[in-house]
Amino acid sequence: MRGEMRRVLQATILAMIVPLAACSEFVSSSSDAPETRPRSGAVATAEPHATEVGARVLEAGGNAVDAAVAVHFALAVTYPYAGNLGGGGFMLIASKDGRVEALDYRETAPRAAHETVYQDDLGNVDSDLSLNSLRAAGVPGSVLGMWEAHQRHGSLTWAELLAPAIKLADEGYVVDALGARLIREKAERIAEMRESVRERINFNEYFHARAGETLIQPELARTLRRIARDGPDDFYRGESAALIAKAMKPAGGWIDEVDLDEYETRWRVPVTGEYRGYRIVSMPPPSSGGVALIQMLDLFEHFETPPHHSKTHLHLVAEIEKRVFADRTKFMGDPDFFAVPVERLIAPEYLSLRAEEIHQAERSDPQSIAPGKDIALHESFETTHFSIVDENRMAVSCTTTLNAAFGSGIVVPGAGFLLNNEMDDFSAKPGVPNLYGVVGGEANKIEGGKRMLSSMTPTMVFDESGALRLLLGSPGGSMIFTTVFQVIVNHLTFGFNLEDAVRDPRFHHQWPPTDGEGDAIIVERTPKRKFPPELLQELEDMGYTIRFRDRIGNVQAIEIRGETVRAVADDRLGGAALSVP
Repeated sequence: MRGEMRRVLQATILAMIVPLAACSEFVSSSSDAPETRPRSGAVATAEPHATEVGARVLEAGGNAVDAAVAVHFALAVTYPYAGNLGGGGFMLIASKDGRVEALDYRETAPRAAHETVYQDDLGNVDSDLSLNSLRAAGVPGSVLGMWEAHQRHGSLTWAELLAPAIKLADEGYVVDALGARLIREKAERIAEMRESVRERINFNEYFHARAGETLIQPELARTLRRIARDGPDDFYRGESAALIAKAMKPAGGWIDEVDLDEYETRWRVPVTGEYRGYRIVSMPPPSSGGVALIQMLDLFEHFETPPHHSKTHLHLVAEIEKRVFADRTKFMGDPDFFAVPVERLIAPEYLSLRAEEIHQAERSDPQSIAPGKDIALHESFETTHFSIVDENRMAVSCTTTLNAAFGSGIVVPGAGFLLNNEMDDFSAKPGVPNLYGVVGGEANKIEGGKRMLSSMTPTMVFDESGALRLLLGSPGGSMIFTTVFQVIVNHLTFGFNLEDAVRDPRFHHQWPPTDGEGDAIIVERTPKRKFPPELLQELEDMGYTIRFRDRIGNVQAIEIRGETVRAVADDRLGGAALSVP
């Protein structure tokens, strides 16, 4: 009888994957209408099919972790831009009593990797090796990460939660205009690579759909079926592991059966801070995001709140970001390999000293900025985030990635999934910037088995009573924690509703500056989002260089106010939000 009930429930979940227009509770990313009716749960992701899957799992009686597992696997099918089996990430899980756990399923360096592996005989770094080759891939953590979350907190069966992703891979899904554009842009970037790099990338064999066409992924469907049947044993010790190792051997890749078999996730203690009476909980190292976010919020609170998007506002945040990025460069890495001084970095007395360096009317020369000296040492754009809360107020804030768009662009033949290029998130050489312009040193050097430093910042905010108020996160490489910071400040300090807090124009500064670009503030500039020309001129008069970008971040957030749950999907990259009765 129990088995029959399970089969009925699984069929129900599959049947609920219906066109989004048919769902009355669907909240599109462009909807500005506030939702006033009480809602018991919500899902916000970067992709509509995945959002639908998560919401239907909640409606079928699953909890937030069940929905997160189903969403993660669905994203691997319908959002290959960043969703993945061949990548990794970080997840925060909150129970209804406010206790938060941090799951680290970040990729690790293969055993054969070493400090100078991407340098030639003259010490020059070859970024193609760290970005566009099989040697760019770290050992994937996503499959085991989802398994560990499910084993600890799941209520539906593992096979039930993979069923929607299998269906989407098997029967296909209609590629929308955004998905087609992202595929086309990746193909164009590959076409511009030198032939010796281009010939080893098989992206175009698997991804060539145009808008309106159905993308069917039979190899990926078979892989998902094996994972549904065998759990992580297939991916790390079974047929999928053999396919990964087979793909590596003739092409100079490093990951082998031993690397896969030895991969482990880590349950870690979240990093926690305070901001204007709220408790901020975020991801600890090997993510730099949580520490950096708490540093930024603390430093911002040291000063009188400036007018929103004034010269004083952008200048103050830029000065804060210079110092936070300087600390990141020296002190952040995998805590299993390097003693990261987390408590010292977020200590009030240390941040007070850093705040004294900042002058609200005067710009600091970036070359004069250094990592903090009062620290006692004992010795990662194309990412995606989703937020989920269920009727019992269990919540998940999860950020996962392949690193660059579609990772390395290399699909494991016979398995149908893309490999990450996360090795570029290590410091290939001290002082040499990676894909996102950030540099590192001893703390983030390449070592076999080590997790590369990340900027992913899944975050939860609790109010003074201890109740969960907000969960959010974003992609964006080095812009992730600066994006999360701006949304929190917009909402909690400037009083924006969550929709406006998420959709407000964003800006970014990081340290060290790229040679020749001066003291650069990056700002969004699109017809929908832009900063006044007079503000930008005032910043240039202070000595800043202004650089423009179409998009900074892509936030998926959920706000909880009493019995009402409100999900907001950023409209920058086609997100979707659903509230569940």
